[in-house]
This record gives sequence, C-alpha cells and structure tokens, in this order.
Amino acid sequence: MGSGKTSIGKRLANKLNFNFIDLDQYIENKYFKSVAQIFESEGEATFRNYENVCLIEISEIENVIISCGGGTPCFFNNIDLMNETGKTIYLKLSPLMLVSRLRSSKKRNSRPLIMNKSKEELIDYVTNTLAQREEFYLKSKLIIETKHKNISEIIELINSYDIRRY
Repeated sequence: MGSGKTSIGKRLANKLNFNFIDLDQYIENKYFKSVAQIFESEGEATFRNYENVCLIEISEIENVIISCGGGTPCFFNNIDLMNETGKTIYLKLSPLMLVSRLRSSKKRNSRPLIMNKSKEELIDYVTNTLAQREEFYLKSKLIIETKHKNISEIIELINSYDIRRY
C-alpha cells in the first residue's frame, strides 16, 4: 500500500502496450461492492477469498500488468501462483516513506486497513505489517528499492528486466 504499484503499473503497461488490471478494481467490478464495503459487511477472510479467486482468473490473461494489494502475496499460495504465471516485482520502500505517502494519499479513507488511524497508529501498523509480509515480498523475482528513484527510472529498471519475455 502506497508503494506506487498502480502509478508505475499503468505507465509500464502503456509503455509495453499491455493491458493494466488493478486487482482491487477487478474485485469491486466482479462483486459489485467496494473493497471497504466487502471488509465491512463480509470481513477480511471473505475479501481474501475473493482476492484469490480473482487472482487465479486474471493470472491466465497474457500481456497484462497486474497491480495487487499489499496483502495479496501473503494469503493462500498467491505469491507462488504469481511467480508461476508471471514476473513479480516488489517495489520496496521504508515504513516511514510508506507512511508519508499514505498520509498524503487521496485514497487514504478508502483503504479499510488504515482508515481512521492516527499518524502514530499508522507508523505502527505499516512497520508491523511490513515486517510480517516481507518474507512473501522477498519471494518476488525482481526487488527494486525505490527510495531515490523517480517513476521513469523505475520503469526503465523494470523494462530492462525484460518483462515481455517469460
């Protein structure tokens, strides 16, 4: 959350002439509810189930860049599925950099896991969550430390990885 997956994914898809799919939007379109509504009415476990089903569906599409939520790789065998069917990229940022981005994000209040958190609570949440999820993120095929890189530099790094060949 807040690493730039959607912004970078859209630009990379455009550069490669690929389609772009945001997994959360795909879920919302399929189930006719926002992610926040699913969390509120059905709970995180149901959301993670929906997420897995949708990931399996879109993993079969060719020439697509998929932006998934920060928890996606950590449930079921999603990271293994992602690695088997595509090239996974971890856009790595420090917890404090992520907090800074999340606090200034227009989407902050639509993110169920962080809405209504104070700055201190958000720092704790991001730090703890990142520590729990890092083992899954580190299974990605490409890890990019994005701290001092702009979007164009990140796109070039990913493109040099040759995302087209699999």
